[in-house]
Amino acid sequence: MKARLVLFPIRGRNWCFSRSIESSQSEAQSSNTPSTLKDLWKRISSKSTQNSYNSNLEVVIDFASDKMNRAWTNLEKAPAGSLKSKLHGLGLRLLSRVKPSEIFLKSIPKEVTRVDITYPSSLNGQLVRRRLRHIALRGTIIHKKYLYGSLALLPLTSFFMVLPLPNIPFFWVLFRTYSHWRALQGSENLLRLVTNSSHQQKSDKGTTDKSKNIKDDPQRTNNCVSPPWVLLPSEDLQKLIRSGEGNDGLSELTISDICRRFNLNAMDVIKYKYSL
Repeated sequence: MKARLVLFPIRGRNWCFSRSIESSQSEAQSSNTPSTLKDLWKRISSKSTQNSYNSNLEVVIDFASDKMNRAWTNLEKAPAGSLKSKLHGLGLRLLSRVKPSEIFLKSIPKEVTRVDITYPSSLNGQLVRRRLRHIALRGTIIHKKYLYGSLALLPLTSFFMVLPLPNIPFFWVLFRTYSHWRALQGSENLLRLVTNSSHQQKSDKGTTDKSKNIKDDPQRTNNCVSPPWVLLPSEDLQKLIRSGEGNDGLSELTISDICRRFNLNAMDVIKYKYSL
């Protein structure tokens, strides 16, 4: 599975790290998730697949995540002014506090085996790769710490179940536990991909020819195996950044143009401009 990553400076030292939206792959992934408890039990108890403990655990977590997404969709469709609508508004305010780097790392599951890295042509490719390694390494440390913290809070928030109101603290901590676990998985996979020393690319600054990437990669030439990372400097991205760069970084109009051109989530990208 291949993922297209887009990196560019957005404001001063703040860089944007985002993955292009691929609706077909997300739909294919959701179609493989069991929709009922009966389907879940069949998947776990199937002797033909010989699933390991870790793979069964992931199936259960994906099933729970799918249920939470469906519940969230129902809250979104609730009539204005209702309790469900108010809960949805509260959820949106809480989600707005999630850092964009966490959203980016969650978008790189273990199925990703190669990343195509698009960046402005004025930047050095090795600098871009070092920044990716840095955010991945930092993610492995931060999200592991917060994952353990969220797990420790789950038993405490479960006591609110005795109240007649919805147990918002429990479900929020449950969501954060799942989110940190996914971000940790994405961090570890991205770190493994961009630090794979068996694939050394030597591409010129302004080269986007993939045949050159194949030539410079002896393992791919000999074994016909795609490299885990490919550097793709983009003149189009450089022109968009140059046209919209100001004293306060890129304007929101330029960010929207970049998101449309490279199929990015504009709300997640804009967060990088104001993140510390």
